[in-house]
Amino acid sequence: MAGRIKEEDIAEVREKTRIDDVVSDYVTLRNAGGGSMKGLCPFHDEKSPSFHVTASRGFYHCFGCGVGGDVISFVMEMDGLSFSETVERLAEKVGVQLRYEEGGPARPRGGPQRPRLVEAHKVTAQWYAEQLATPEALEARQFLDSRGFDAEAAARFGVGFSPRGGEDLHRHLRQKGFTDDEVVTAGLVGRGRGLYDRFRGRLMWPIRDSSGDTIGFGARRIFDDDRIEAKYLNTPETPIYKKSQVLYGIDLARREIARASQAVIVEGYTDVMACHLAGVTTAVATCGTAFGDDHARVVRRLLQDHDDFRGEVIFTFDGDEAGQKAALRAFEGDQVFAGQTYVAIEPSGMDPCDLRLRSGDAEVRELVARRVPLYRFVLANVVQRYDLDRADGRIDAMREAAKLVTSIRDRSKVDAFSRELAGMIGIEPADVQRAVRNAARSGPEQATAAPRTRSGQRSEQEAGGQGARPAPAADLPDARDPRFYLERETLKLVVQHPKAVGAAADDLGPGDFTHGAYRALWATVVAAGGVRAADVQWASRLRDHVTDPRLTGLVSALTVEPLRSAGEPNDAYVAQHVHRLRELTAQRRIAELKSRLQRTNPVEHATDYNKMFGELVALEQHRRALREKGLESQ
Repeated sequence: MAGRIKEEDIAEVREKTRIDDVVSDYVTLRNAGGGSMKGLCPFHDEKSPSFHVTASRGFYHCFGCGVGGDVISFVMEMDGLSFSETVERLAEKVGVQLRYEEGGPARPRGGPQRPRLVEAHKVTAQWYAEQLATPEALEARQFLDSRGFDAEAAARFGVGFSPRGGEDLHRHLRQKGFTDDEVVTAGLVGRGRGLYDRFRGRLMWPIRDSSGDTIGFGARRIFDDDRIEAKYLNTPETPIYKKSQVLYGIDLARREIARASQAVIVEGYTDVMACHLAGVTTAVATCGTAFGDDHARVVRRLLQDHDDFRGEVIFTFDGDEAGQKAALRAFEGDQVFAGQTYVAIEPSGMDPCDLRLRSGDAEVRELVARRVPLYRFVLANVVQRYDLDRADGRIDAMREAAKLVTSIRDRSKVDAFSRELAGMIGIEPADVQRAVRNAARSGPEQATAAPRTRSGQRSEQEAGGQGARPAPAADLPDARDPRFYLERETLKLVVQHPKAVGAAADDLGPGDFTHGAYRALWATVVAAGGVRAADVQWASRLRDHVTDPRLTGLVSALTVEPLRSAGEPNDAYVAQHVHRLRELTAQRRIAELKSRLQRTNPVEHATDYNKMFGELVALEQHRRALREKGLESQ
């Protein structure tokens, strides 16, 4: 059977795939200067962006958690794919025809791979959309019409219909070449006494990831005699569908969210449709679950929500008790966001879909424009539970609301919120501030959470792939340590601009690098053929030659870290660093020889003494020559 993908095809995929385009499906990137872009790291929580992408070299690196690599390792890490799956997926996107070596290591088995599951969903979504036009789907079309959605809107969002037969989709997928194992694993077909279509007689919404791949479905009850009473059903957890990380509409909204620095969180599929059709194109919704921390991390990465660049997140809730509870949950998770959180609720309690149907597109846009701060909405809901005409009611309202005020992230705003609460209740601000201080003292202290990393085991390494990501090693060099500035800058030149370094690196050796990690990396450069062997895949080849997994992050860091030069490095810049680095090596050897000479008796060990003295004179001449070369290049 076919084995590993040919190395030249892997190299072509790397070369043709723009890493910034791929990463932008998951992270909003902004210009960081020096040909680099940065955003919030998708692998750990952070409030200031430390995740850098350098498109010209096809590498990414996070200076916060240490993860880094090329476009293949990024997709492997984000989507939990094997190396071969990732290369195949990227090859399809950039139009590279892959070839396989016969007799090489076999492709891994153990169940359907992601490309097949995604393809099954793509075929299913197309088929469901076609079924919406059949006579059996009349009631589904009538429902859409009753909600204000015509055929054009249905086509825009890919809405379809699942027939009631029970085996129609299964037969269709089998005809398309999909195995029973594949369609069951994908969550499209269920297995009981036999195999059956999971969704039957329902209006279907395809749920896509940020890159546009369909990975699941949401299904609404249409027929009164539907034996499953639940109004909505969703795809179960599968290898490609994790409901806690999925947002409906993210494929349509992600670029606008980044552009407008705004995300509108609604409650259902029809609300997303209504918002987008009304011009609120930043709307997304959760899929059968409450908005949680994983959803918040997805939104933050798209907003590039951090302390220096704050976006806004607007929640829309129903005006009923359930909506108020949802608002309180959102407020509890408010600490996740650096930007401002708001709530938009129509006074009569209508959701965006109903509002559009009754009052038109402009009212939906106005609903979002009338947003109010989430903290204010939550405090008002707490206060209104009490009888403020009674003194004890006012005291109870103050104590209850004070607990919420203490949880506000920005401590500089606590006094302002306390005064606003005092106005709501009708109590002196000093009394409320005192209650807030008492609540802060009596409540459990909030422990600072350590940055959370993306859970889940990484796929097993295959030909040319990277192994499991290690934790950043304590013995890796600090990029800011001035003692190793020349070593780091020289290695950055070697990694980023090997052609510019060229012959200047011929005289470098492991002894020129005093930090163990830099010395080991130079050994990797030599093992990869040396600077003169560099090609367009140079950085990736260096990572492939790394024998110590702790160094993989160092390679990616040096690949994306800007040089200290203004613009492209010229011969003078290279010479200054290489000659100066070698001069420092000569100085260390001179210091060692002087120390040995001081410890050597020139009478008892005259031969050794004279030999060392001769070496010292030669080294001094060598050091001066290097100094002059460095000065000449300036």
